[in-house]
Amino acid sequence: MVRTLSRTVVALSLPVLFAACGQAAVDIQSETLAGADETGVLEGALSGGVAAGTELRTTSNLNLRTSPDMDASVLRTMPAGSRVTAVTGVPKGSWYQVRHNGLTGWSHGGWLRLDAPVVGSAPVGDARKQMISRAQSGVGFSYWWGHGRWRPEGPTSSTRGACTGACPDCTHSGTYGADCSGYIAKIWEVPGWNDDLTQDAHPYSTYNFYNEETSWRGISRGSLEPGDALVYRSGGAGHIALYESGDGWGSMWLYEARSCGNGIVHNLRGLDGSYKAIRRAGL
Repeated sequence: MVRTLSRTVVALSLPVLFAACGQAAVDIQSETLAGADETGVLEGALSGGVAAGTELRTTSNLNLRTSPDMDASVLRTMPAGSRVTAVTGVPKGSWYQVRHNGLTGWSHGGWLRLDAPVVGSAPVGDARKQMISRAQSGVGFSYWWGHGRWRPEGPTSSTRGACTGACPDCTHSGTYGADCSGYIAKIWEVPGWNDDLTQDAHPYSTYNFYNEETSWRGISRGSLEPGDALVYRSGGAGHIALYESGDGWGSMWLYEARSCGNGIVHNLRGLDGSYKAIRRAGL
């Protein structure tokens, strides 16, 4: 017999402003997730154990809860297509303990599947998979102005760090985190010596990424592939984000050190026409 479950999705709004990697805050587009009551037959549900650290995707808007129960409190509502990581891999009934953007909770396997990144129908190349994996490992760490380092196993309460204030006049505690350009340089491993995630390095600013072609080149936004980046720079302010999937001129899944208040996140949003697309050399 197939069981029918009911769940309530809670609306979630993202902040409208963020401090860029330049000198001033700039407007960004935010995504508001519509609340929904969903009831449906579970088809193709994730079942059985998976290895700890396995990457999964949500197949629809899905609640992250405090415990494996439909009546448990909702910690966060994750949009359809969100990437989560299995924490233990051993389910409790049909529930899996997962981590999303640094927050750990429980979600039902009926709306989870094994992750398989694709570009259209073509598999993502190994180099691009490696960049996405490096980006994922940074999610949940703090925004750290002028720096770039994090733990490959992901953040803990003692390693995530914290940022307060408005950058560049912000205050950081802890020894891990990154700002937007430090994050991308570490993911791209540029220059070539910048390959150790735990070694603090900040070789480029958004000025370099926008105006130069040191180890990257400009591409059209319509040809974006996983691991490419979108960069903005104007009047001393700038921002850069790593593209994962989506419409290059519309809603995209991005990895980014977004702001002092948000830290390093994986989110779905759009970027206006002031952003240009760039691709790391060697791809």
